[in-house]
Amino acid sequence: MIKFSDLALDPRVLQAVAEAGYETPTPIQAQAIPHALQGKDVLGIAQTGTGKTASFTLPMITLLGQGRARARMPRSLVLAPTRELAAQVAENFEVYAKYTKLTKALLIGGVSFGEQDKLIDRGVDVLIATPGRLLDHFERGKLLLTGVQIMVVDEADRMLDMGFIPDIERIFSLTPFTRQTFFYSATMAPEIERITNTFLTGAVKIEVARQATASTTIEQKLIAFTPTRKDRSFTEKRAVLRALIKGEGESCTNAIVFCNRKMDVDVVAKSLKSHGFNAAPIHGDLDQSVRTKTLDSFRDGSLHLLIASDVAARGLDIPAVSHIFNFDVPSHPEDYVHRIGRTGRAGRLGKAFTISVPSDSKYLAAIESLVKMEIPRGEMPAGALDDVSDRPDRPREERGARGSAAPRGRKDEERRDRTPRPAKDAIPASMTPIEQPLAAVPAPRAEPAKREERMREERPREERPREERPRTQERSQERNHDRASERRDDRRDRGGRDDHRTLGLGDHVPDFILRSFALKASSLVETDEPDQPAASEA
Repeated sequence: MIKFSDLALDPRVLQAVAEAGYETPTPIQAQAIPHALQGKDVLGIAQTGTGKTASFTLPMITLLGQGRARARMPRSLVLAPTRELAAQVAENFEVYAKYTKLTKALLIGGVSFGEQDKLIDRGVDVLIATPGRLLDHFERGKLLLTGVQIMVVDEADRMLDMGFIPDIERIFSLTPFTRQTFFYSATMAPEIERITNTFLTGAVKIEVARQATASTTIEQKLIAFTPTRKDRSFTEKRAVLRALIKGEGESCTNAIVFCNRKMDVDVVAKSLKSHGFNAAPIHGDLDQSVRTKTLDSFRDGSLHLLIASDVAARGLDIPAVSHIFNFDVPSHPEDYVHRIGRTGRAGRLGKAFTISVPSDSKYLAAIESLVKMEIPRGEMPAGALDDVSDRPDRPREERGARGSAAPRGRKDEERRDRTPRPAKDAIPASMTPIEQPLAAVPAPRAEPAKREERMREERPREERPREERPRTQERSQERNHDRASERRDDRRDRGGRDDHRTLGLGDHVPDFILRSFALKASSLVETDEPDQPAASEA
């Protein structure tokens, strides 16, 4: 049987490995390390939990033992899809390189750029980063990748799922073509195969297990049930989950519960805590400090149940996880392998339960097609659906102690009981007529100054004094006055030029016009007397 001492590693590395308690390498370590020490590109395909991290960490420390890094120019680069996996790789370097003088830096989100810039400026031998934060430093001009000698891409299939492939291709183009590349993945999608053919040169392909297979140390169970109503599926699944955890008893020392959506992670964690379970959520929307604290609590045993999204399904090395519960059937079949791979690690035994409803049939078919086996069916615990409420039964006093809503409710009921209820036909007191009419309140008189001002404003504009008229009105009146003056002047000019008086009949006046046609009063009476002047004429 091959041992680490047979792999031509640096003696300082072998000493650190021995102190960590490892003596025999895993199959992928035994096959990848010799090729890596020879300077060849390595394409490793193995299921999760087989020791892929040490298979590239140990040879990197050995190869970088000689030399020194320059400022802003790391000598090696490790890319990881999530912050947790990148932090885990950094921890492995601390363990295995503690007897060397190699320096490292961790570039992940949730940490200030200033602290990371200080590490890069001093020069680092090993740079561990997520693709997004690495490109942020590069675009800010704080990082150069022209000195990278070894480049590692870990969990490449997860990179593909998270949309990092364009970033990976760009990072490859920024590094020297003479670099040595380690490429690790649990599955081999066509897109990943295209990248390996493009950026790896003469790579040695190492496949220690069939792609996407689960470890034989994991006992798998599928709990299928039909909800009583479609709208109660989510609630009843939580009841089944609680029954499964209680059914495992003391054998469930700790467990990870996986959900497909971040919002479901929070709801399930809150539901479990309300029933007395020691649970906490972890997903991508939480602050990095909260995520780190939650993982540390789970590792040291102070946290019993970790409710997680797929951000925690890849690469987390927590050897003592006894159970995995898939609250949701994963929509991607590869995620099923990674989820259940969090248990049964390093030769330990583990259990994985998956809860499914009839709508998950197509996802189950894809998973069973990928793993080339039918997931064994398990029986739903007896009485699992007896209590589907997220509020367990508690004494009334206990419920009232948690808030003030219950005491207020009881007082209101007592007050209603003491107060007589009015008849249906009774007129409310607020609507009864008032016996004594209210005294008429005179309208407030306007002040004299305000009244005079209002009267001035209501006068027509033409009646206002000149100083109170609007400027536009004054100008228009001036223009009208000027036009009238011009018309009068024109008439005067025309009269001066033609002074001839025009008569209707010329200079001669006919005689009949000058004659008077007035009749005398005496002419109107017939008499024999000769005409005499009338008295009026006299």
